[in-house]
Amino acid sequence: MTSKNLMREVAISDGLSRRQRQILEVLFELGEASAETVRARMPVPPSNSAVRATLKIMEDRGFVVRKAKDLHYVYSPVEPRDIAQTSAIHRLVRTFFGNSAEQAMLALLGATKEQLSSEQLDRIQQMIVSARAKQRNKT
Repeated sequence: MTSKNLMREVAISDGLSRRQRQILEVLFELGEASAETVRARMPVPPSNSAVRATLKIMEDRGFVVRKAKDLHYVYSPVEPRDIAQTSAIHRLVRTFFGNSAEQAMLALLGATKEQLSSEQLDRIQQMIVSARAKQRNKT
C-alpha cells in the first residue's frame, strides 16, 4: 500500500469523500477561500451549487469554518495542516497498524516508489537519534 493510499484510507476512515478531500486540500493550500475559488482550484470541478453544498456539509461536520468577508463567505480548515496531519497519522497508526509506529514506518518506507535521498535518510536517522535521546532522558 502506498503512502498516498494510506492517507486516502485515513480520510475515508474520517468519512471524507473524494470531493471533500479535494476541497480540504485547496483550503490547506490557500488558508481560506470562497466557494468559487475552491471550485476553480479543483480537478474536474463540480457545479457551484455542488461545491457550496459540500462546504456546508463539511461545516456542519466540523471540518471547515465559514466567515463573512467582503460581501461573501470564505471557508477555512478548522485545524491547520500540520495538526491535521498529526491527528491523521495517529488515526492511521491506530486503525491500520494496531498502534505500532514501527509497522507504520516500515510500511511507509517500503511504499515509496522513488529512492530516498541521502538528505532524507539523514533526517530520518536524526529523528531516530532524537527519539532515543528523549527516551533515555525519561529513564
